[in-house]
Amino acid sequence: MPVHALSRLTPRAQEIVRAARQLLEREGPEALSMRRLAAQLGIRASSIYEHLHDKQALEAALISVGLEEQADLFAQAVHRSDAPIAALIAAYRDFARRQPNLYRLMTERPLRRDLLAPGVEEAAGKPLLDATGGDREHARAVWAFAHGMVILELNQRFPPGADLDTTWRKGVDALHGTS
Repeated sequence: MPVHALSRLTPRAQEIVRAARQLLEREGPEALSMRRLAAQLGIRASSIYEHLHDKQALEAALISVGLEEQADLFAQAVHRSDAPIAALIAAYRDFARRQPNLYRLMTERPLRRDLLAPGVEEAAGKPLLDATGGDREHARAVWAFAHGMVILELNQRFPPGADLDTTWRKGVDALHGTS
């Protein structure tokens, strides 16, 4: 069971991470700077470094929180469904669409696993691994499909009028070997 990412931090660091998340979702990853964050909190940027050593630590805390949220959402989706892969993919899409900037922070650059809260990545992946019967390569294929579709959708790369719900459904069907 992973340690809750925020509970590992001091109360002030938790406040900083919550404020960073608001800034991230409101203005995007490019706006996430220690100076902007400090201004939002009404403190000096150097004060942030007393609680989080650098921007990478701040981003890792945000990613850890996001992975914890995914773990909970994905576990619930799989638990409630007779079609766990389809349910998990729907939860993945919903997560990304509701918080696209956190999703981008979590997925668009190399992941510093050494900075994450212990166990959060594994917890987020477990429902998918369970849904695929423990088949890691099948789980990776499902994740790659979901991520590819999500990022194309978030970046508005599909042509106007494309029926994305049907595209998603056909992709899920293909992963199940049905048509």
